[in-house]
Amino acid sequence: MVGSSKPPEKRQSSLTSFFTPKTVNGLSQNLATQKPAKDESQGGPSSSPSAPGPSQVSRFKRPLQEDNNAGNGTEKTTRSSRLTKRAKPTLDDDESGNQDLPGSPPTKSTKSAATNGPSSSRTEKYVYDAGSASKNGAPNEDETEDAATRRKKEELHRKFVKKLGHPDSMSYMRRRNAPSESATAGLEGDEAEGEGDDAEEDEPPPTTKGKKKGAKTGKLTPMEIQFLDIKRKHMDTLLIVEVGYKFKFFGEDARIAAKELSIVCIPGKFRYDEHPSEAHLDRFASASVPVHRLNVHAKRLIAAGHKVGVVRQIETAALKKAGDNRNAPFVRKLTNVYTKGTYIDETGELDQPGDNTGAPSGGYLLCLTESPTKGSGTDEKVQVGIIAVQPATGDIIYDDFEDGFMRREIETRLLHISPCEFLIVGDLSKASDKIVRHLSGSRTNVFGDRSRVERVPKPKTMAAEAHSHVTQFYADRTKENDEKSAALLEKVLKLPESVTICLSAMITHLIEYGLQHIFGLTKYFQSFSTRQHMLVNGTTLESLEVYRNSTDHSEKGSLMWALDKTQTRPGQRLLRKWIGRPLLDQQRLEERVSAVEELLENQSTVQVNKLTGMLASTKADLERSLIRIYYGKCTRPELLSTLQTLQKISMEFHRVKSPADTGFKSTLISEAILSLPAIGDIVTSYLDKINAQAARKDDKYNFFREDEETDDITDHKLGIAAVESDLDAHRKEATVKLKKKTLVEYTTVSGIEYLIEVANSDLKNVPASWAKISGTKKVSRFHTPEVIKFISERDQHREALAAACDAAFSSLLSSLAAEYQPLRDAVSSLATLDCLLSLSQVASLPGYSKPTFLPITSPPSISITEGRHPIAEHTLPTPYIPFTTSLSSPAPIAQLITGPNMGGKSSYVRSVALLVLLAQIGSYVPATSLTLTPCDAIFTRMGARDNLFAGESTFMVEVSETASILRSATPRSLIILDELGRGTSTHDGAAIAHAVLDYVVKEVKCLTLFITHYQNLARVALGLGDGRVRCVHMRFHVEKEGEEGEEEITFLYEVAEGVAHRSYGLNVGRLARLPRQVLEVAGVKSREMEEGVKERRLKGAVGLLGGVVGSEEVGDEELEHLVASIEQL
Repeated sequence: MVGSSKPPEKRQSSLTSFFTPKTVNGLSQNLATQKPAKDESQGGPSSSPSAPGPSQVSRFKRPLQEDNNAGNGTEKTTRSSRLTKRAKPTLDDDESGNQDLPGSPPTKSTKSAATNGPSSSRTEKYVYDAGSASKNGAPNEDETEDAATRRKKEELHRKFVKKLGHPDSMSYMRRRNAPSESATAGLEGDEAEGEGDDAEEDEPPPTTKGKKKGAKTGKLTPMEIQFLDIKRKHMDTLLIVEVGYKFKFFGEDARIAAKELSIVCIPGKFRYDEHPSEAHLDRFASASVPVHRLNVHAKRLIAAGHKVGVVRQIETAALKKAGDNRNAPFVRKLTNVYTKGTYIDETGELDQPGDNTGAPSGGYLLCLTESPTKGSGTDEKVQVGIIAVQPATGDIIYDDFEDGFMRREIETRLLHISPCEFLIVGDLSKASDKIVRHLSGSRTNVFGDRSRVERVPKPKTMAAEAHSHVTQFYADRTKENDEKSAALLEKVLKLPESVTICLSAMITHLIEYGLQHIFGLTKYFQSFSTRQHMLVNGTTLESLEVYRNSTDHSEKGSLMWALDKTQTRPGQRLLRKWIGRPLLDQQRLEERVSAVEELLENQSTVQVNKLTGMLASTKADLERSLIRIYYGKCTRPELLSTLQTLQKISMEFHRVKSPADTGFKSTLISEAILSLPAIGDIVTSYLDKINAQAARKDDKYNFFREDEETDDITDHKLGIAAVESDLDAHRKEATVKLKKKTLVEYTTVSGIEYLIEVANSDLKNVPASWAKISGTKKVSRFHTPEVIKFISERDQHREALAAACDAAFSSLLSSLAAEYQPLRDAVSSLATLDCLLSLSQVASLPGYSKPTFLPITSPPSISITEGRHPIAEHTLPTPYIPFTTSLSSPAPIAQLITGPNMGGKSSYVRSVALLVLLAQIGSYVPATSLTLTPCDAIFTRMGARDNLFAGESTFMVEVSETASILRSATPRSLIILDELGRGTSTHDGAAIAHAVLDYVVKEVKCLTLFITHYQNLARVALGLGDGRVRCVHMRFHVEKEGEEGEEEITFLYEVAEGVAHRSYGLNVGRLARLPRQVLEVAGVKSREMEEGVKERRLKGAVGLLGGVVGSEEVGDEELEHLVASIEQL
């Protein structure tokens, strides 16, 4: 045996050897492979007291006994040779093992192995070690090892357990131990592994050794750190970050965006804090949208009620390259923030109603504050201040009022303004908070969509702070010796305290969106409480189908649809306002009606045709474009088209100098036309600065005409021209270097400019300093060092030129914004003319007449001759049957309307209400004549519906609405009550109906139309006396086939005097196709019940008659009772 006196030092087995199956002598090699000592590999002797035998066998297996037979040695050698040969292809020559195999003559493979250097960690697992097959066997490890070795093993075991605790430990072990030839052959640094095997065995190589390119570590990238900095300042904002050619969402924002936009969210961290639950994730969740679709997706997120911020790269590649921070990420900043109420960046609108939404919201942002004044419980009173801003048009509404326990005043204002966003200053009382949450929180509300609610604190010193803040804000904007701005400041300082608090909060709020300039437009400050308009509450808007029909909630089939013949978007918005806020001021009402009358009479004249043609050619939404110019958010093509449209409008009437030149008598029309030519000079002065062709193409570099360009733009344009001249001159130099006779030409390939093409046969003349950019089989394309320098210089000039062009354009917009007021007045005049022309087109329909208004001092009255339903006559295939009716104070102040089901009762009362509404808009009405005193409000209670959001049943809704009407109505109101009391039992319902009718007629004393199926209410009506309630019914005709045959009902849809004593509900059942058997049983039951009632009444009448006849003294009451009983029979 060789080397038995100097055994190799006993070593702890490689930890990984436990995981690698190897076969030696037919056994699975879980035995530890013995390695040469470090000293031995360097040639020095080694002696270890802890190694008494020639080899050490692992304690995990029984030692193998070496056979003395020569054959055994030969077999071992053969196996060893095989193993060495198998390992050889994976090694370099200098990495082979150097161990002789004792007990056998050296073979070719062992000889070659012996000549090489120390064994590497990868090869030694394949080399056979004689120590594992000692002749005499090894003593037990536990008995021989000393304390130092034991400690070393314990330390290794601790490291092993720690390594297994890593999440990727098992996969790492599998990777490390898989004897993949390709992996071991390709890896570098094996030489280093051969030195110092101790370190190799004690600590395996780190897992990042073979990591894929681009794989992330747990550390955040600089871009993600940059995003986090912005996000932590704006936690309530959903951020869209520009990253190259995409806009990305990160973390929780990505999850929200994926849900709202139906895009893919790549999983990752959702939280923005380092939470342990996400410690195993190394990147943020993300979702992305393309750059050109930003506006579409941002609009969808805003419409869903989110606050959206756009984070853009604010430096460009060329300037960054030349700058100091070329190795840092692009500088990004939050450039825009949008919400529903503040999104005006695109000409498309958010206030368009969707398929299932309600009336479109007005786009108002409403600020509300509240302070308790006195009382508690049902006597509670609160002082409320509101200010509502419509950024898209510049309208501002304010109000300061006291409200009671039911908060009806707040509700009315919210329903009228219909805000799409709330800003609440301080805490609201429970009742107010509940109504705001109820009105803003459900998609079925009258606003048409869920509204956004933001809250800001209200410190105790808020009133004083707000006053100084508002004063400072307006003082900065006040120009010297300017009467308008001085008057404006005075007006603002006179606002009530609660409104000033709201104004201050709103200015602070809008600064974030860059919209605070809107408060400079105070010509449009209006008080809500100046009662020049009729208040039409949300229930009435729904019941009368003013903005949308009650079938599919679309605009078709509504009053707005019937009247809307407008041709411009500002005109349509103004008509919508007119319809929702009918006039109370009789003088303005008369002016509007006479203007419509004049346009109707001159329908086909030159002046009217000129107006119609001008409106038809105005396609742009001028109101929105102007406000975008005012905010500095307008695009170049949009600015050009807006100014050209305004110029065309002003040129139409450039000869008009006085009201007489307009050709119209109406002051409303002549004033509107007179304001149009006034803007001509302003618009022309700005158009003279613009190059129209470049503006249409959105070419920022040539947008201004040459003589109007700023010095910066001219300097950078000259700089670019100089660089291009240098590039042209450089061609001669390049020609000389290439030894060509003709001047070289630059080519452009794939967008790369100034390439010099050289035939591959001439490449020997190309200097080494030239950078090859691309090539083909025949030619190669190069950039010279000078060209690269010139291109970089030109790009810097271009970037600076772009910045200078943007600055000049912004300056132009801000100077144009100073002229906003006259331009806006002209657009408002245009909208007024559009609405008047629309109403005149409605007036020209057959059967429409001009309403007559009685003085406001006369008693309330309505008198209609042959009136028709203004919407139904457009939708019905057959003509609408007209009705004639009248209501007046003191008698008949109310009508009690009965009739069969489907007889036309609801249609009749709706027609009356709509005719009153139309008259007070200033429109002609579908009737032969209509005379009325202006009503201050129209209240309706119609239809059966529940309100599950507020936990209210159908009957609860019915009674609540009635209670609200009884509280709000005045003697000048019109009330319509349809089938009150039907939601509960007959007795309770009839009792409530009786009491309400009595209260309306005796206490409120307002004009009332009361529909009922309780025929005994007719007796109540008569009992009210003085003819104050008149009974009318919808006429019908009944035909009966035989004694027991079916009754055939023919509806005549006419209003006539008297009471209908039956409702003929079974007829409706038959029309609805109830099964015949059900109808027959119902018919029998109905007759039985009617007979029973008749019998009881007859008995009662007989009893009364007996009492009267038998008694000597009979009072008037007993006689009246008897007469009433006989009449009922």
